[in-house]
Amino acid sequence: MSEWSVGEPVKLAFDEPVTRLSVRIVQGAVNVVGTDETPARLEVSEIEGPPLVVTQQDGTLTVAYEDLPWKGFLKWFDPKGWRRSAVVTLAVPAATRVEVGVVGAAAMVSGISGATAVRGVTGDITLVGLTGPVTADTVSGAVEAQALSGDLRFHSVSGDLTVVEGTGTSVRADSVSGSMIVDLDPADRPTEVTLTSVSGEIAIRLPHPADTRVEANTASGTVSNAFEDLRVDGQWGAKRITGRLGTGRGRVKASTASGSIALLRRPPAAEESWEAASDTDPGGTPAAPGTGPATDGTTDGTTDKKVL
Repeated sequence: MSEWSVGEPVKLAFDEPVTRLSVRIVQGAVNVVGTDETPARLEVSEIEGPPLVVTQQDGTLTVAYEDLPWKGFLKWFDPKGWRRSAVVTLAVPAATRVEVGVVGAAAMVSGISGATAVRGVTGDITLVGLTGPVTADTVSGAVEAQALSGDLRFHSVSGDLTVVEGTGTSVRADSVSGSMIVDLDPADRPTEVTLTSVSGEIAIRLPHPADTRVEANTASGTVSNAFEDLRVDGQWGAKRITGRLGTGRGRVKASTASGSIALLRRPPAAEESWEAASDTDPGGTPAAPGTGPATDGTTDGTTDKKVL
């Protein structure tokens, strides 16, 4: 085993192969990039407080504080322990299995094809271009994922989830009060989507034409539907959106107690980008479900769809 104690800015290169990476920091930022180049590299550009311990053994590279274990990470709380900060950047082989844990720090993981697991107490997490399975658990930090082609599992207390241009075959997410915005482009593959929240808003943008079964319900929130083939039931109280689009190969389930639900339609033309889409257009960005369309049971003049 090789070990380094890092208490000041440093750059390290690791001659031994790296197949698994584990990073755990408090405050600051961590960036992990998958690359075809070797060897794996670490740069600590800023550090305050206790040193980071870097170890390499049997293909596993660990960059962490000694008093911050991966097990029980989300329950870690030490007022004195917050008096530390580090900015860490790692370049590792794309196939590396990656674990990243942050407390009050920002995290970005990109270009990884191996399994990725991220945990955050606070601090936002960004995931870009990951092709392997992804698991994300947060207390209050938000997760933004772009161009993921692997399966996604998300769990949070109050953190928000945003998925842009997701092409994976499975998305499962649950939150107590965080909102969920999921934009899907599965490339003619059946997709299984299950979103659950107590009070958070849910917005799902599906390709047009879509090929999935839909079941979405809210106990007391509003609903918005951009698909003629789906049925909206309920005028007051509980409301449901159900039906089948295309042959119904995939499945979309969404449930919230008091939050609103919006089912939006991706534009058929590729030239309309996510950023340029109107928030009142059925193909628009589902950035604010329950706002924009009418919510009093009337017909919205822009989309000519029934909104409850």
